[in-house]
Formats: sequence, structure tokens, C-alpha cells
Amino acid sequence: MSKISVGDYIKDFSIGLAGVLFAGFALKSFLVPNHFLDGGVTGLALLIHETYHIPISILIILCNVPFIILGGFLVNKDFAIRSFLAVIVLALVLTFIPYPVITSDKLLISIFGGVFLGIGIGLGMRGGCAIDGIEVLALYTLRRSGFSISEIILGINIVLFLIAAIGLGMVTALYAMLTYFIATRTMDYIVEGLEEYIGVTIISKNHEEIKKAVVMQMGKGITVYKGERGFMKGSFDVSHPTDILYTIMTRFEVRQLRNLVLECDPKAFIFTTTIKEAAGGVILKRKGNHS
Repeated sequence: MSKISVGDYIKDFSIGLAGVLFAGFALKSFLVPNHFLDGGVTGLALLIHETYHIPISILIILCNVPFIILGGFLVNKDFAIRSFLAVIVLALVLTFIPYPVITSDKLLISIFGGVFLGIGIGLGMRGGCAIDGIEVLALYTLRRSGFSISEIILGINIVLFLIAAIGLGMVTALYAMLTYFIATRTMDYIVEGLEEYIGVTIISKNHEEIKKAVVMQMGKGITVYKGERGFMKGSFDVSHPTDILYTIMTRFEVRQLRNLVLECDPKAFIFTTTIKEAAGGVILKRKGNHS
């Protein structure tokens, strides 16, 4: 095993362990002692715990293991092994670490329980494992239906929340929905990172001037597509060759780029798209090369 792979393994292990500790904190300090629920497989474990009073540490394992095994077939064995170890460590954390109960205020429990649980699950995903197996179930269902993963997860949770509403009351179900919503938003933020990447496409008659400004003033790499502009309703047969510029940057830099482009051409056409993941190229040089 190379030094790089060992380093990556240690990094993934550290991130995954941090995720387990955050998830344990959310469960033991907020959700479990206050009889709160969440969505996903964790919510299912909490629901069974509230109904039958089986220790949550045991339920976390029992509820996740089927989906971890499924993940071994759908993703890979390494993912399944990592997820299984993460769930086992989470069960041990819930059993042996004496997390303090932070508050009994329902709104604070729902908000911060969701935040810390979302951080935990998100860090687990960054570490290459699944602390909550609902995404694996959604992936399995996706291959056998025409629904998206988001729609499948929503459907599963609607069923779970309906059961909670019938068995534990509507108020409990509503707080569970709020907790789950906050957890998923936090998880997305952790997985996508603080530096969410944005793809920017620019079409302008002053493309040469904009090229130079983007590269020389902002230090960004660009990709150039050859295209045509024109084809207006009153002059459909009139068009002009143009360079279509494409670049990727963090969301914090988009405003600076927009101002720079509009200085070169106030009529420039600019549109953006969200990039879920980016690696390599000029975009990440300042992280790996500070010379």
C-alpha cells in the first residue's frame, strides 16, 4: 500500500470517526432522551426504540445491516465494510460515551439535533461510509422504478412520518419532519462543502477581452467552445461566429466574475450551473501548490 493510499485511508478514517461522534452526540444529547424522531433508517430505529424500548445502540445495527449488505452489491465491498464498522462504532459510542443531555426545549432539540445528526451523516459520507442506509435503499429502488432518488427517499419518509403520527401523535411527527429537513440540509452542506463550485458560461461579442480579464485578473482557467450568436426574430438569417467561454469557480467568486464580464460587455449573456464535485485543473492549484 502506497504512502498516498495510507494517507487517504487515515483521512477517511478520521473523517468517518468524527461523523460517528457527531451522530452519537445528536442522538444521546438531543433526540433519544427527549423521545424525538428523525427520518431515514435512523428515524426507523428511533421509532422502534420509542415503541418497544429496545436499546437504540442495538437497533442502529439491526436496522442498518440489511442496507449495508445491499450496499456491498450495489456499490462495492469496501463501502459495505466501512459502513459496517462505522455503524458498530456508533453503537459502541451510544453505549459507552456519557453524552450530556443539552436541553429539553423541543424547538432547540429539533434544530440542533438535526444539525449535529446532519453533520455526522455528512462526514460519514465524506469518509466513504453510510451511517444511515436510506440512500442505499433508494439506489436499489431507483433501478426498479422510474422515480429519482430524492423522490424515493421522500416517499419512504412520508410512510415513516405517517406511522409516527398515528402511533405517537401529530406533534411528534411534525417535529420529526423538521428535524429530518434540518439534518438533510446540513448533510448536503457538509457533503458539497463550503466551497460549492459553480460552472459559468459566458456568451459575448467581446469574448477576447473577457478571456483575458478572466484569466489574467482572476487567475481562472477557461474552456472555449466555438459557436454562433444571433438568430434573432427580426433577423434570423444573420449570425456571427463567437467563442463561448466556460469556467468553474466557487460560489463566492461568481459576483466578482459577473462584474468583470459586464465591465467588458454590459450586454453579455451569463448563466450558471451548480457543480456537485470538481477535482484537478487550475481550480484546485492554490490548495496543492502555494509556490
